[in-house]
Amino acid sequence: MPRPLLVIGSANRKKGQELANLFAVVGLEIKTLADFPQAIEVAEDGATFAENAARKAAQQARHLGHWVLADDSGLAVDALGGEPGVRSARFSGPGATDASNNRLLLERLAGLPLERRTARFVCRMALADPSGAIRAESEGACRGRIVFEPRGDGGFGYDPLFEIVEYRRTFGELHPAVKAVVSHRARAARQMLPRLLELAGPEGWATS
Repeated sequence: MPRPLLVIGSANRKKGQELANLFAVVGLEIKTLADFPQAIEVAEDGATFAENAARKAAQQARHLGHWVLADDSGLAVDALGGEPGVRSARFSGPGATDASNNRLLLERLAGLPLERRTARFVCRMALADPSGAIRAESEGACRGRIVFEPRGDGGFGYDPLFEIVEYRRTFGELHPAVKAVVSHRARAARQMLPRLLELAGPEGWATS
């Protein structure tokens, strides 16, 4: 009997793989949008992480005809009033890249001492069935601070600038096994797991 399929609603290969690893314990067949050339581009123009995550999961699930788990994640810097927030991926404007976003963040925080560079990563997840109905949601956060220059080659996005104070390491420096425990995405995933296990039972995905 084939395993139930869960599609991770991200075209970012690194994020998709990170999420796939977090949910591997469920025993589902897991694919990402990279496995679906017909996947659509969903506008991430919601006002909140929750709105964006639900929108991405619902629209992609209806289009693909599969269960889709999507997330919307971002960095909220206290000294910037919570920016870049939902605009994290496009902080530096059209054509933004990880490098250009990181440069702009450092420019905006120039002159601030380490104790005023506090921030948190936020991750909101939403799970949609093939009809587009949202069947589960979760949220996780991880607090840290923004260092003065990128450190480490791991991760993606703002990871090389985001330091976990207790470890004195950025997400870019932390071993993936450690990040898989302490990150915002890992915490949201742990909240999602019980509902995911309930819905994807021994007989396959629940239909109601």
